[in-house]
Amino acid sequence: MDKLTSMRVFERVAKAGSFVGGARELGISRAMATKHIMFLEADLRTRLFNRTTRSLSLTDMGVAYLERCSQVLLDIEDMESAITYLQSELRGTLKISAPPVIGATHITRAVAEFLKLYPDLNVEMILQSSHADLIEDGIDIAIYLGDLEDTSMVARKLASSSMIVCGSPDYLEKYGIPETPEDLVHHSCLVNWASAPQDKWKFKTEKGFTTIHVSGRMQTNVAEANRVAALNGLGLVVLATYVVRRDIEKGKLQTVLQNYALPPLDIHAVYPHRKYLSAKVRCFLDFLQQWLEPRVSISYSREIKIDFT
Repeated sequence: MDKLTSMRVFERVAKAGSFVGGARELGISRAMATKHIMFLEADLRTRLFNRTTRSLSLTDMGVAYLERCSQVLLDIEDMESAITYLQSELRGTLKISAPPVIGATHITRAVAEFLKLYPDLNVEMILQSSHADLIEDGIDIAIYLGDLEDTSMVARKLASSSMIVCGSPDYLEKYGIPETPEDLVHHSCLVNWASAPQDKWKFKTEKGFTTIHVSGRMQTNVAEANRVAALNGLGLVVLATYVVRRDIEKGKLQTVLQNYALPPLDIHAVYPHRKYLSAKVRCFLDFLQQWLEPRVSISYSREIKIDFT
């Protein structure tokens, strides 16, 4: 039997947790899947699975073999993808994960334009607030906002968006316009507790940096919810310019504290550790970086050059 094929069968069966599930994913019979596993066990002279009538689990040797086997299969996939890239042929499916707001407003639009250029390519998009497990979920590219806490990840910075403080005209008329960051302690400030620094807003002033501890009537874990709350006059909010650009242009939100800059929001593309980037990933990263940067870097604050590092 072909050993490479048997390795693929072993990986699918191990991840599916059953011969039936692995065989179904590969489009082969359970009996054929069993033959491939028996072939590997005979070749390796070791048992890869503990089998009972009700369960299937990896042996210690099976766990070790799965790790090495998966890496070998990834290396082969990368090698084949590299050849495809050289031939400028993009095929298959690209799986992308992104936060809800930028995913719906920007990444989806970029994907739509990208797919027009490559008719043989498909895209699966997952919009979620939490970070995905790239390997476990089979994600090719994940869009991350803010600082990257895990330095082991492979990432490319795509763009930076300025952050602004804004509120509805009704709120500002009722409660007044803050003139300095310190004035925020007297205002209702809408906090996004899913992203740092949460209830601590950092500003650059003439005397240096100042951090204001804010609070308000509503807290959420999604930027879009804070935007809607601000539109309804519940308080002031810090959001990226790409989130509120249209609201500001239509006069639904008004920027404040324009003399004070906040740290920008960095946008990264994160992808798994691989020796080679597949053609579809490399090409989309290049496209997305060129498409995204001019669309998220619009600033409504005064021109202030600041080093926040």
